[in-house]
Amino acid sequence: MDRPMPSSTRLLLPLYLLACLLALLGLGGLWYGLGKPVQLPDAASATHKLQCASYTPFDKDQSPYDRPLRLRPARMDADLALLAERFQCIRTYSQTGLEAIPALARKHGLKVMLGAWVNAHSADTEKEIELLIAAANANPDVVSAVIVGNETLLRKEVTGAHLATLIARVKSQVKVPVTYADVWEFWLQHPQVAPAVDFLTIHLLPYWEDDPRGIDEALAHVADVRRVFGTRFAPKDVLIGETGWPSEGRQRETAEPSRVNEARFIRGFVAMAESNGWHYNLIEAFDQPWKRANEGAVGGYWGLYDADRQDKGVLEGPVSNLPYWPQWLLASALLMVLMLMLAGRPATPAAAMLLPLLAAFGAGCLGLWGELMRTHARF
Repeated sequence: MDRPMPSSTRLLLPLYLLACLLALLGLGGLWYGLGKPVQLPDAASATHKLQCASYTPFDKDQSPYDRPLRLRPARMDADLALLAERFQCIRTYSQTGLEAIPALARKHGLKVMLGAWVNAHSADTEKEIELLIAAANANPDVVSAVIVGNETLLRKEVTGAHLATLIARVKSQVKVPVTYADVWEFWLQHPQVAPAVDFLTIHLLPYWEDDPRGIDEALAHVADVRRVFGTRFAPKDVLIGETGWPSEGRQRETAEPSRVNEARFIRGFVAMAESNGWHYNLIEAFDQPWKRANEGAVGGYWGLYDADRQDKGVLEGPVSNLPYWPQWLLASALLMVLMLMLAGRPATPAAAMLLPLLAAFGAGCLGLWGELMRTHARF
């Protein structure tokens, strides 16, 4: 005669299935919570173009340190076509390899702030200056200003006096306004530079400040510095030549990178700048993976578009900190199922309840680690 099945054994399967359901719901809550789209006021639209964005033409497998440096004209053409949909102009940082930029900008209806890379090597600087002057004079309909050097004083590669001499030389040979670009503190540390330029170009990056500003304080800090410069250097105009926020990377005190924070900063800044009549340039058009070598992972994630030229949702529409969350949910769920198959059938009610929850916890942790590796560890 068969013995009746103990009640604890009869409960195993229902408990196990209930625990599996709860575990899957937990995974779903984890990934949806991380990736839930956030609605913010738009900065750009089909009828409203923004002022300017920094542009460097490197693909994700390139860097300015490549020798020989082979920039791709087709890439630059496609990039400017994309940027022309949302911007009125672009800013460049060097002349080397970018000789085609003015013609491409003309093709796509963009203005250009042309930059020359000034460094400690006089021969390199001389070549950049000559190319800058020639490009500005050959393209007066496209070039709106020229920028003689970028953060050269920050890098301590030239003195303020030498930089002022270079600026004066360029001013004497071009008909467009001439400026220099650096972090705002270095304009104050080198007062001989401001009289040499037609307008000041200051960099305001709250994330990189010596005293980093969190996202809730960042815009107020930008506004304070801009007002100080507007008053101190009047009647010269002040261009905010770089401002932005990273979408991935390490946190610096209260300054936390994320796509939502990048969108909050950019959209809030644009609204503030345009209401105050400020001139501005956003950094930057596209993520630049090569910057990770110098700045850590965070250096590669300042773009409004990613390195594949895909929209990150920074300028308009809903934005998600984790747009790939459905894929991570699926991967975690499959990993949880695999763990349960390897673990075998639970023998007790406690095991039936705890095993799926433990498997979901492990799968979630591994998924979060995988996302961290995807953003922080190229290759």
